[in-house]
This record gives sequence, structure tokens and C-alpha cells, in this order.
Amino acid sequence: MLSVQQAEEIIFNRVQPLDAKLDAEVADLLAASNRILAMPVTSDLDFPHWDNSAMDGYAVRSADVEGCSAEQPAVLEIVEEIPAGKQPQHTIQPGQAARIFTGAMMPEGADTVVMQEVTRLSGSRVVILAAPKPQAFVRHRASYYQAGTPLLMPGIPLFAPEIAILASAQCPQVSVYRHPRVAILSTGDELVTPDRPLQPGQIVDSNQYAMAALVAQSGGIPLLLGIVPDQPLALKNAIASALTSADIVVSSGGVSVGDYDYVDRILESLGAEIHLRAVAIKPGKPLTFATFKRGEAQRPVLYFGLPGNPASSLVTFWRFVQPALKKLSGLAQGWKPMFVQARAGQDLRSDGKRETYLWGQMHLIEGGYEFQLAGGSHSSGNLINLSRTNGLAVLPVGITSINAGEAVQVLQVGLPFGD
Repeated sequence: MLSVQQAEEIIFNRVQPLDAKLDAEVADLLAASNRILAMPVTSDLDFPHWDNSAMDGYAVRSADVEGCSAEQPAVLEIVEEIPAGKQPQHTIQPGQAARIFTGAMMPEGADTVVMQEVTRLSGSRVVILAAPKPQAFVRHRASYYQAGTPLLMPGIPLFAPEIAILASAQCPQVSVYRHPRVAILSTGDELVTPDRPLQPGQIVDSNQYAMAALVAQSGGIPLLLGIVPDQPLALKNAIASALTSADIVVSSGGVSVGDYDYVDRILESLGAEIHLRAVAIKPGKPLTFATFKRGEAQRPVLYFGLPGNPASSLVTFWRFVQPALKKLSGLAQGWKPMFVQARAGQDLRSDGKRETYLWGQMHLIEGGYEFQLAGGSHSSGNLINLSRTNGLAVLPVGITSINAGEAVQVLQVGLPFGD
């Protein structure tokens, strides 16, 4: 049985990200939000496009206002008014100024803006009551970005700031990675769909829905294959079908050592290379990870056989599958599991034999995070108290307790931290 760190290394090292040449598509800018940029973006425009004012005031020559004060003001002739969006019509000569507004283009000859709060209007002249520093309140052309240089690099998610940058750069369309396809199936004769009445001994298949939601939240397209009975041929056919259309296949159930657990044997018969079968993690020990080759030039299909118990499926997905999916999707950074240090809100307990993950909620309290353990049983079969989970407190192997108030590492999952 492998440690969590060994399993993580094996899995993540075998994830090959999508290829920018083979797996990119063009998206309209309004449809590109939350997508991952596939190709570098450059612009023919400088930012700012031209020298412009950062303040309402007067565009002047710094030489004309040097050393002026309320006792010895500089008096300048106003030759024009320049609102934003209007091209200046005059070159500022010695003894002249232009009324200018925020964002407006600087006129030729002017190199400084005097803010209006230190001026007084006198007919067609402006009285400057305080000397500004040279170049004050001028945003110079190309000071933010120079045309032709890289503007946005591939592998970044496109959120509101990036969308705004692309719009400003007049990029109405952008190259993004396609969404990874994730086939999802649940195994077990005991499972039924949520719309069917339960018979004695049956269980509602919640994993299919949980995995679909997690895949969608992680930027993938869930391909729901439904419930597969505990019949080797049916399971083999379902997995074989999934391999033809998916980048990742996720099954839940059938990976432990019961008489009806066929997954590993079927994977081998389909040509899989099985890299791990069990991990020293609680919950989630019976975890299978395998890869299927599709050709020399093609990316292998990743297979995750997760435990059937609901909490085990969620924990192992958060810990291993979600980072792998994010890396595969083309995300250059930020795909690895994110851990933060917090204070334990209650005593946390473990048997110390496996790396243990306890679910609960993280809250920001007095400038630091505090982890509140979910109430009720932390059984792998208890799905109910996972509601509102946004963190998993980690107790390493050999650690049987972390007392309230002590530091604990917490894996960020689900909802954002905070209230």
C-alpha cells in the first residue's frame, strides 16, 4: 500500500496536459470566461494608447510652473479644453495651458498635469497656486504594455481581469483549450437512480451526481454512463466504451477485495497499466489508478477507480482526481492541491495508521483560519454531514491527535474559505 505522497507523485507525473495544437478551439470573448488560454496573446496596441491625463486639471509645460506657489502663482492662458475621447487641437506654447479631464489625450508641448484643486480660474486664464513635480499625473504611452510583446501567456484561466484585457486589446475571439471529457460510471447491483423507489437493501447512486458536479466545477465535461451491474462482461463493455470517448474515466465501487469487485481484472484484460491499487489514506484506501495507451502520438486515457462509499469517493476525488483533471486541462499553475495552515476548532482524532482526512468548514477569524469539524459521524458511508464542506483537515500517519487550538494543515475543497 502506497503513501498519499507516493500515490500523488505516480498520478500527477502521468498526466499529460492537453496539446495547444491538437486540443485548442476558438471561443468568442463572451464565451471564454473560466476557460484556459491555449495560445499566447500579443497586441498591436500600446497601453496606454497615448499619453493621457490621470487627473482633472490643466495640461502645462513643467518649465512654466516650476517654483510657483500661492504667494507667487504662475498665470497661464487657457488655449483649449480637452475632454476624454477628443484629439487635442493645439500645441502648448510657453505661457499656455489646456483644460484637461481624466483619460484625455495630452496635447503636444505639455508634459505635466496640474490638478484643479491647486488652481483658480480667472477668465480665460488659470492661476497655478502650487508647483507640481515634472511629469505629474501623466500616464505615458506604452508604460503599461508595449505593442508586440507577450500580453497573456497560455495556461492561465480567463477570469474577469483577463477578459477585460482581451477586450481592450481588441481580441473578440481567443484560442482556449477544449474541455476535458470525463466518463463517469457507478458499479453495483445494489444501486438505483434517484427517481426510483428504494427496495430493501438498495442504495441511491449519489456518486454519479457528485462526480458529475465535481467534474463540471473543475472545467471538464461529465459523460454519464449510469449504473453498471456487477457483471464482468457488462463492466468490461462499459469501460471499453468509455475509453473511446473520454480523456479520464472515473468509476466508483468495485475496487475493493469483495467477490463482486471485478474492476482491476477487467482493466488488465483491456490492456491497462495499473499503477496503484491501494493508498494509505482514510477514507479511500481502495483506490485504483491506471493508464491506457491509445497510440504513440496520443495522450493516454487516465482511469480512476474510486471507492464506492460516498465520503471516500469525494475525498479521493478532491485529493487526486481534481488536481489531475486541472493539470490535464492545460492549467499551467494552480492545479496542485492547495493546503493552508489553520487552528483546530476542536480536538481531531485518528488511529494514526493512515493519512486521515476529516471534513468540515474553514472560517477566517481574527486574521487567521480556523477549522471547524463537521458534526456527526466521520464514517466513509456518511454523506449527510459533508454539506458545506470547504476543507479537509489532514492528520499524517503516526499522528493520532491534534488538540483544539493547535495548528493543522487543511486541504481546500468545495466552497471558498470564509463566511
